[in-house]
Amino acid sequence: MSIKKAAAAALVAALGVTSLAACGTDKGGSAAGKTDQPAPKTVTLVSHDSFNASKEVLADFTKQTGFTVKVLKSGDAGEAVNKEILTKGSPQGDVFFGVDNTLLSRALGNGIFVPYEAKGLDRVPAAFQLDKEHRVTPIDSGDICVNYDKKYFADKKLAPPQTFDDLVKPAYKDLLVVENPELSSPGLGFLLGTAAKYGDDGWQDYWKKLKANGVKTVDSWELAYNQEFSGSAGGKQAKADRPLVVSYASSPPAEVLYGEPQPKVAPTGVSTGTCFRQIEFAGLLNGAKNPEGGKALIDFLISKKFQEDMPLQMFVNPVAKDAALPELFTKHGVVIEKPETMAPEKIAEKRDPWIQQWSSLVLK
Repeated sequence: MSIKKAAAAALVAALGVTSLAACGTDKGGSAAGKTDQPAPKTVTLVSHDSFNASKEVLADFTKQTGFTVKVLKSGDAGEAVNKEILTKGSPQGDVFFGVDNTLLSRALGNGIFVPYEAKGLDRVPAAFQLDKEHRVTPIDSGDICVNYDKKYFADKKLAPPQTFDDLVKPAYKDLLVVENPELSSPGLGFLLGTAAKYGDDGWQDYWKKLKANGVKTVDSWELAYNQEFSGSAGGKQAKADRPLVVSYASSPPAEVLYGEPQPKVAPTGVSTGTCFRQIEFAGLLNGAKNPEGGKALIDFLISKKFQEDMPLQMFVNPVAKDAALPELFTKHGVVIEKPETMAPEKIAEKRDPWIQQWSSLVLK
């Protein structure tokens, strides 16, 4: 979202988009709750590698608050969360962005955040607010879905698959590439989607059918999407031969935006019956040196200005009700009406044993 999620944000990094951040070097202050010195003028945002924001938007935050944002990227989301767990109480920054609902229980259980109820949170639907103690604030959402290469299916005169059930049909044998859920957030989301669809005792049989139908597994979203998937710009260059890949519902708009030349129609589509809803959060880190700056930054992350900047920066959907989607999303994207979902508590209980079972079923 690797999580890599990230949210479809991973696509931005893979397509070579440069991250923009307003960086500062001022230092000062002390641990949260022990502010004997003046508050520092820099607020540090720790994130996964796919965080991106417009320079103008971050400059507007500085103009409003006096705080300059320093962005510290810390690997994929799983790796970044683990680093914060290891440094709990002496964090790398003030705010962490990018923990999602598949990893939320791990972060909360290890106490890396302190509660803060953001200003403007009433503009965010309750369905996104998974932590009632407000240790984290929902920032964006996205859907992990199978994407398909439109040209491949048109040339074959074959209808692209639309559901989980379709993917195990003989017509789609040897066409799908997925990511390892132990290493990749989209891979984990897809696994959780199958468990939500077929139940605790049914997803294993489904994966046996997928394996028998020739599913290919790679370690990361980058490999799957840019090396194995025939519908992506990178896949075309790599002469990829898999026309189905686990990616995001927001990947087609990204293919349009960064296409050279820019196509009028997205070259990829979304199998809307294969989706799992992902929500990303930000939280004030326990031991933050600049807690006031951190609180102001969290408020800003759910502001209308930042929320409307996100879609074309990270290819995720805003959570604020008053934030509008850009035309690129409304024209080339797809709204997933009924994605699979799962409670964070269940993910916490089942994630690790399910990954072990998946490895035994698929990799051996």
